[in-house]
Amino acid sequence: MSVAASEPPTAPLPDAEERTLLVTLNGPDRPGVTKALFEAASTVGAEVLDLEQVVVRGHLALSILLAPRRDENVLVDRLTRAGEGMGMRVDLEVGRGDNAPRRTGRAAVVVMGAPLETYQVAAVAAAIAEHGANIDRIRRLSRYPVTTVELDVSGADVADLRHDLALVSHTVGADIAVAPAGLARRGGRLVVMDVDSTLIQEEVIELLADHAGRGAEVATVTDAAMRGELDFAQSLHARVEALAGLPESVLDDVRDAVRLTPGARTLVRTLKRLGFTVGLVSGGFIEVIQPLAHELGVHHVRANRLEVVDGHLTGRVLGGIVDREGKAAALREFAALEGLPLSRTVAIGDGANDLDMLAVAGLGVAFNAKPLVRRQADTALNVPYLDAVLFLLGISREEIEDADAGDGPH
Repeated sequence: MSVAASEPPTAPLPDAEERTLLVTLNGPDRPGVTKALFEAASTVGAEVLDLEQVVVRGHLALSILLAPRRDENVLVDRLTRAGEGMGMRVDLEVGRGDNAPRRTGRAAVVVMGAPLETYQVAAVAAAIAEHGANIDRIRRLSRYPVTTVELDVSGADVADLRHDLALVSHTVGADIAVAPAGLARRGGRLVVMDVDSTLIQEEVIELLADHAGRGAEVATVTDAAMRGELDFAQSLHARVEALAGLPESVLDDVRDAVRLTPGARTLVRTLKRLGFTVGLVSGGFIEVIQPLAHELGVHHVRANRLEVVDGHLTGRVLGGIVDREGKAAALREFAALEGLPLSRTVAIGDGANDLDMLAVAGLGVAFNAKPLVRRQADTALNVPYLDAVLFLLGISREEIEDADAGDGPH
């Protein structure tokens, strides 16, 4: 006879009328503070209901919510003596029941600045309060090369809060990202990046056009296309025509000339160590991008291909154009190959031809982008470091450095 497996028993919720004691310590941090406090409590006996501790520049703030088991006055006395004996300020507050349940509508709000100013944080906090949401916890994600803090918010409508804080970001000049919190913040993701002016600092077609003596002319067209003023496919054909007659060897020269955006290598390396998948999509050219992808260990790549005949560029592109719609289609395809829903995808780009991709992704990031793109993306990064995207995903600078130290030199 078989017996069906059952769910493990769930601990009963604390009695709302149960007397509880909130203990808060503030003072200089040192080894053994938490140990001494809990040892003092254990001599009387109490149930731990909640516990939170933070250290900022050597100053410790520790809060413990206890349900006394025996003499409450003795517990209070021993906790006070233990804290004051270590030079700590001890505050105690008697109440009833556990913490109030957190409201639904949890969101992670990331605020970034270089530097991060007090008025910027004040504006974010005010917008959250006006939204009717509450900031439950705050932690610092990075101090360099930018200062980043993450606010754990409840009672929020993520879409509405994202809209409200986008306006704040534009007004105060801080970069702000809003994403669903909880399980939606964890697990594997697909991160798809544009290449020109995102992963790398240059526009490849402009480097190629320099070899034909038409760099300035092509750069003007490229800039207009990225602002959304020209049809991308038509402008690409026109720009590629300027390359007709160039020897195929210029592709090697351009490959050697491209420079990764600061933080790009760290971003890709860290994402891979986390088990995330990275993809590149570009309106540029596979002949330059594929070797770069191989160097970085990126497996998913989609870009245009130049036609070469008798060792020279013909001024034409082979096959379909990777344009605005093509980039979004590539993101969908990469996600399907990885078995990930679109909600677990991140897209990063700077130009108008990235807009569909940014809209399709679960999180669309405009990186040092054109104004049109900044206005329409979920969030905008205006710092020159591509690895700042990691902070938007809730990954701290310490975690990045720990991953580097644990994985050995590269």
